[in-house]
Amino acid sequence: METLTKKKILFVITKSNWGGAQRYVYDLVTALPRDEFEAGVAFGQPGLLAKKLDAIRVTTYSISSLQRDISVIADVKSFFELLRLFRAKKFDVVHLNSSKAAGVGALAARLAGVPRIIFTAHGWPSWEQRNPISRGLIYFISWLTALLSHKIIVVSDYDLKVARAMPFIAHKTTRIYNGIDLNFPLGSADVVRDSFPTGVRITGTIGELTKNKNQIALIEQAKNDPIMYVAIVGEGEDRMYLTEKIREYGLENRVKLFGFIPASEVLHGFDVFALPSLKEGLPYVLLEAKAAGLPITANRVGGVGEILDAKDMSDFSLERMVVETIKLYK
Repeated sequence: METLTKKKILFVITKSNWGGAQRYVYDLVTALPRDEFEAGVAFGQPGLLAKKLDAIRVTTYSISSLQRDISVIADVKSFFELLRLFRAKKFDVVHLNSSKAAGVGALAARLAGVPRIIFTAHGWPSWEQRNPISRGLIYFISWLTALLSHKIIVVSDYDLKVARAMPFIAHKTTRIYNGIDLNFPLGSADVVRDSFPTGVRITGTIGELTKNKNQIALIEQAKNDPIMYVAIVGEGEDRMYLTEKIREYGLENRVKLFGFIPASEVLHGFDVFALPSLKEGLPYVLLEAKAAGLPITANRVGGVGEILDAKDMSDFSLERMVVETIKLYK
């Protein structure tokens, strides 16, 4: 009787906090058929993703020099860390996520002779608000990463158009929407409702506290609208800045930061879901807000418009995402 040899897959991501790219990796790792695939995850900075993977006994690898900010010395070190890992473990597939991990990982994987290199662009980073020189450099690195990869996944038609305009990569790029369990259970959301006066209309948002997510726009709006109440769910580098602005504007009773709470536990506490992001790929929280039937106000950036305009949510199912991605591993 022939023994089936499992394919060894390594997912590589810069940070192991809990954002859209991290959720994407976790969903794929946990959905892969265990009799066909042996999955591991490499990351640079520890966080909730690492804890969740440890809890389900998925092998993880710490790449100590891998970080989000540009640093020539750290980037060179992380390149050699990944190169040694790829050569030692002889993975059949390396699936790269997030721009920094993909940038150093694609070259390392090529030099290590990895048979299958997959790169998922969770929204092209060159669309971030930066100076022209930085944007040009990031665009070149993204293009080079895609060129070195065997297959590129983009998460929206918007990003597919960008990829098709890049030289030599259109033929190996495919659009696979992020997917969720469309029947995910929703909690009572008392933690949100109990934090505001009875009967007020609550505008809620969920996301990492960063400039790209632009939560400051909701705080500024509340400053000018005396009956606006805002629930901001998430953690991140801008927490102190947002806290100071709430205090400066005297909004402590109307705008509240809740920290990290799963979307399923807070969505029912919102009357309106807001997504003021300046840059997006295909946001999971927006998929969940729409699936929950909430009124939505959002900036049409990245794939946001494709979610807002969708009449059939079946295109955004987790099962579909997993099945289509597994095809690229074979």
